[in-house]
Amino acid sequence: MNKDEKIAVLGFGVEGKDVLNYLKKHGFENITVLDKKNRNELDLKGIDASGIKFITGKDYLKNGLAGYSVIFRSPGFYRYIPEIIKAEKGGSEITSNIKYFLENYKGLSIGVTGTKGKGTTSTLIYEILRQVYPKQSRSAQDKSLKKSNREIYLTGNIGSPPLSILDSTDSNSIVILELSSFQLIDLNNSPNIAVVLNVTSDHMDWHKNQKEYVDAKKNIVRFQNKDDLKVINYDYGTSKSFADTSLSMNYFFSKEKRVQGVYVKDGKIITSIHPAGVHSFDYVQDRSVTHEVSGFEVGSVDKLLLRGKHNWENVCAAICASQLAGADINSIKKTVFSFKGLEHRLELVGVINGVTYYNDSFSTNPQTTIAAVDSFTEAITLVLGGYDKGLAFDEMVKHLCKKKNLQNIILIGNTQNKLNKLLRIYEFNSSIVKLGKSDMTEIVAKCKEVTKKGGVVLLSPACASFDMFSDYKDRGDQFKEIVAYG
Repeated sequence: MNKDEKIAVLGFGVEGKDVLNYLKKHGFENITVLDKKNRNELDLKGIDASGIKFITGKDYLKNGLAGYSVIFRSPGFYRYIPEIIKAEKGGSEITSNIKYFLENYKGLSIGVTGTKGKGTTSTLIYEILRQVYPKQSRSAQDKSLKKSNREIYLTGNIGSPPLSILDSTDSNSIVILELSSFQLIDLNNSPNIAVVLNVTSDHMDWHKNQKEYVDAKKNIVRFQNKDDLKVINYDYGTSKSFADTSLSMNYFFSKEKRVQGVYVKDGKIITSIHPAGVHSFDYVQDRSVTHEVSGFEVGSVDKLLLRGKHNWENVCAAICASQLAGADINSIKKTVFSFKGLEHRLELVGVINGVTYYNDSFSTNPQTTIAAVDSFTEAITLVLGGYDKGLAFDEMVKHLCKKKNLQNIILIGNTQNKLNKLLRIYEFNSSIVKLGKSDMTEIVAKCKEVTKKGGVVLLSPACASFDMFSDYKDRGDQFKEIVAYG
């Protein structure tokens, strides 16, 4: 980009602020911010807005996007809205903070995508590698390894905004990126190590159809070359299909089958990658080196602090990617078996009057709610429902109807009637309470009323939150606060 080019920043959330700060820092001045919020509603704290043109309010796209040389699209904007397509046909370059980052970053990149589990897996890889590199002592004569004090960064949908760290990175850096389909849809660069978790279905209110959703996800591997690496979930057919998308080497992880990579067997986590920790990404790239072994035990899944078999997948993925980036087994063990997980992901809130409360507000699709419910043998009261993203609930409801320990379902939000109808069709025989758009105080009070001592109250809605809350964090925070103090 030339500094005199006319640049549009489309959307002024976290990503838009990241772009604007970067452009201002590097001397770009002809910048226009476009956002549907009114100017006085924008959060400009810490932003140098001098010289910036703002087009805001409900008619912010009235005059289109023609005339801009470069348009930075925030991920909330669908890539193929008419205004973007028209501008692109007119010669505008369409980019994003993630796309620009990957085009200009020089170090090792590890990208993580999937329908769910991205945040947990990305953070676990980050924590493992932070444990590894500051502690490794290597001689200057060791040509197969880079220097030990590598800077490790976590970015994408989690951690630091990508352009805020770009200037701090170099060829010796390692960056872990959590990537959604919104970000991947128009990427033309893939990470060096691409981690593909469980690809099922989500965001059907944003994507045109399921095919577009999966095709967007495939961009994480599509542009890899033969020296790059894939780490793929073997247990999901759609995920496994990513193996044939590019020429990069395939590694797998599985909670069910022995694979080239990392897997669970008889309750033990096994790696078939060389356990010595003497190889880095450069080492693995040397195809003449034999680095596969029959199997090395990392530890028992019973020792994990993360609940649920779905987290076995996340842990195996993180171990595999970390090993391929140079992690030793001792550092992996130390990190994996002390990792408590992320907020709003099957998060233990506390035990009150003999009832245990879990906050799984990040569960915004049916598959994650199935995984959450399957994590417990205790009697469960499930808080279910919310904003309708157009997802199918039939398979989830069928599964819930088979769970003998699911004693109560509290239905909330816009999907309440849809879910209630399905629960009746598939003959759910336990208690159903319809609370609609009641506030969280009433929801928690009802949970306390119907849940017996020794049971579990699980907020795992399988839906987005926008009909009742500002986002999943707001929903989870309210739940935790009212459980603790309400």
